[in-house]
Amino acid sequence: MVSSTEPDWQREKSMRFWDPSRKLLKSIRDYQKYRNKKSYVMSFYKNLAVIRHRFWSIVTGADIQLNSQIDGGLLIPHPNGIVIHPKSTIGPNCLIFQQVTIGEKDGGIPKIGGHVDIGAGAKVLGGIVIGNHVCIGANAVVINDVADGCTVAGIPARVISKSKN
Repeated sequence: MVSSTEPDWQREKSMRFWDPSRKLLKSIRDYQKYRNKKSYVMSFYKNLAVIRHRFWSIVTGADIQLNSQIDGGLLIPHPNGIVIHPKSTIGPNCLIFQQVTIGEKDGGIPKIGGHVDIGAGAKVLGGIVIGNHVCIGANAVVINDVADGCTVAGIPARVISKSKN
């Protein structure tokens, strides 16, 4: 089983030259690594990461801010149209498909646990908590908390199965 606490950094490694989703994540990781460094060289690398981020954001059509709170091991097979609120938190080893929105509703920001799979077109909105090892179905609209090990689907999303663990 994939860990919900320890990031698997191999999931983010680029396998080939043209790998837009992983290149976008790499630019975010590089920016976060260099943003608090005070030397001229680190400032250059930080600015280079910003330029790379802008390029890969245009290529992918994704809106993932440089200061997003994303743990390691994130997979984005098809990054087109993904929107992630910069203050939301995403746990390790998550999987996010195309057209997913993770955003604010009534001032609340979502907190997503580890090893969460989010299907294409799903919306996760508001100050909710998504547990570990959760599956969110395609086009689901999640506006309530989801317990660990559950699978949710529908509009609004309802639990359709629970893990036997």
